Amino acid sequence: MTIETKLAELGITLPDAPAPAANYVPYVISGNLLFVSGQISALKGKLGADLAVEDGAEAARGCGLALLAQARAALGSLDRVKRVVKLGGFVNSTAEFTDQPEVVNGCSDLMVEVFGDKGRHARAAVSAPALPRGVAVEIEAVFEIE
Repeated sequence: MTIETKLAELGITLPDAPAPAANYVPYVISGNLLFVSGQISALKGKLGADLAVEDGAEAARGCGLALLAQARAALGSLDRVKRVVKLGGFVNSTAEFTDQPEVVNGCSDLMVEVFGDKGRHARAAVSAPALPRGVAVEIEAVFEIE
């Protein structure tokens, strides 16, 4: 089954790959690795202040959809993804908030949902006192490609 078929089966429609917001490129291919720049959530706010874990997880899923859209733009087809290698998740949160892993799970769960075992990855889920444009979550990714 192709990844596009899997996405359709799951009822997932990928957004258009977002354009960079500053002086960087959305992705770089080096050897058999695809590095996708951090993708920000549409949701703004701070976890532990005005947003709940569930809000953050949904925002992280949105970041994951944008990561997949960038990967498809880079590769022409998500079928070229051999493995999700690593996600780096940044959560706009208060100093007291400690559920960053549960927030970034919104993206991690999506990768496993779409790619199965090839979607299991190494990961960082860290707090940030602020993120660009006041967004709740930003996530970057590394994919191994064929």
